[in-house]
Parts: sequence; structure tokens; C-alpha cells
Amino acid sequence: MKTLVIVTGPTASGKTALAIDIAESLQTEIVSADSRQIYRGIPICTAVPSRQQLARVPHHFIETLDLRDYYSAAMFETDALACLDSIWRKSDYAVLCGGSMMYIDAVTRGIDPLPTISPEVRTQALAIYTDGGLGALHDTLRRLDPAYLATAPDLSNHKRLIHAIEICLQAGKPCSSLLTGQARQRPFRTVKLAIGWPREQLFTRINSRVDSMIAEGLEEEARSVYYLRHLNSLNTVGFKEMFAMFDGVMTRDTAIPRIAKNTRVYAKKQLLWLSKDPSARMLDPTSPLLSQALDAIREETSFVKVY
Repeated sequence: MKTLVIVTGPTASGKTALAIDIAESLQTEIVSADSRQIYRGIPICTAVPSRQQLARVPHHFIETLDLRDYYSAAMFETDALACLDSIWRKSDYAVLCGGSMMYIDAVTRGIDPLPTISPEVRTQALAIYTDGGLGALHDTLRRLDPAYLATAPDLSNHKRLIHAIEICLQAGKPCSSLLTGQARQRPFRTVKLAIGWPREQLFTRINSRVDSMIAEGLEEEARSVYYLRHLNSLNTVGFKEMFAMFDGVMTRDTAIPRIAKNTRVYAKKQLLWLSKDPSARMLDPTSPLLSQALDAIREETSFVKVY
């Protein structure tokens, strides 16, 4: 049976470096599970692997889409599974690396088939929020899909609420009626790994990464795409704060610390997702990570040839 090695976890935890080391050891390739690194032209904000890193191991789904392109977890499921089939013609192993948890779930569990949202419906749903805020989203879902509203895990997450409304409008039926939550059987085993940094050390790493992003030119990168700020591909930590600064809503002295704060908030959400997954193996960052990872793979697969 083929084996998918998943390297996941919070931002700034060292996923990229570990995934490359594993892929080199197994002589295989990396499938990126990052919903922002897939877009071209924003490498600083999305922490795209360096040229040197990309040269060491073949990567897939890195800077392949235009910022204007629509993409979804459902589309990634189809594309990633096809990519894995290609990799497994050459190797018994493949590495999936990233912190976009919906993308990882799409590959390992599958996601319910949902309609592709048209630009018209996307505009209509967004207008509900723009004109009326969270209250309007709640009122709309109360009318279109009360079951979803009653079970939504976070009623303040406007992006999820907007997407639920999009699905209702596009499908012509409640979003909740399309969500079965049933996992699909996959013809491969998985080994899921994450680096278990203590929270304070992780936050220090995040703060250092933000400082590096600023030094590398995040502000200039944000200015270069500012005219496209309405696009979903740019709705991400780093750009949102920079755009607010350009709009005069924040000062620079506020925006940069806010990037670090919002990145830490995002990391907490990633850690919460990991905490609910008993299959995730946490690696000790004080010991050699590659040897721990290969030991975990050996335990799951009984044997792995390391070159």
C-alpha cells in the first residue's frame, strides 16, 4: 500500500524544512497543502519555499494560480489526488505539507461535493455582509438554513457564514443538507506529523518570522497587489493589516504588531485542529526531527527504505 506522509501544524513551526528532508530521504515529491502559496506573486506574505528549497525536491501546487483565479478545497481534492497518483507511479511514498487544514482533510477524508459558486452569487452573498454585517448573515441563514445556523461552531466567522449562504443560493437548497461529514475510503495509508513546539517558543518563532517578512519587503509586495485587495486570494494575515495601513485605518506602528498578533491567533486555531486529531504524531523539536519522522513512518509501514 502507498503511504502519504503529512507534515502539518501551525505556521512558523518548521514544516517546510522537515518535509523537504523527509522527501529527500524517501526520494519522493511534495504536494503543498497551502491555500495561499498556490497563488503567484505573493511569496513573502505566504512564506513560499526558497529557490534553494524548491530545487532540492519537486514541489506541486506552489505559485501555480493567478491571484484572480477561483480555487476551493473541493478543487484541491481532485487535483491533489491526481497528482498523488502520478507520484505513486514512481514511488511508494509522497509528502503532503501545509497548514491549510481543510486542504489536508480534503485529501485524507474527502469533502462533501458542493456547487461551484458563480461570481454573481459570490457578489450577492458578500453584499449581505457588507450592507448588514454579522446580523444580516445570521438573519439570512435563519431564513435559508436554520439547521446550519444552529450548529455553526463560530457565529462570528463571517467568511464561513458567507460561504454557507453562497452554497444555499447556488444550490437552491440548505447548505446543511449537503454536508454529510462522512469520510471517504482512500487507497493509501497516512502518517501525520507535526512539530510540537511549546506555545511560547512557537509565538517567538512567529514574531521572528514577521520581522523577517518586513525586512524582506512585505510592505512593497503588499503595495504591488493593493489594487487587487478585493480578491479572496489576498484575504490573508499580512496583507489585511498592510491594506488597512494604506487605507489610513492603521498606523505602521500598529499594523506590524497586529500582523504578529493575528498570526498567533491563526496558529492557535491550527493547534486546536491538531489537538482534535488523535492520529497526529507530535515531534520533539529538541531532538533530531528527521530521525523522529522516519521512525514514525517505520512504525506505521513496518519498513521504509532510507537512501
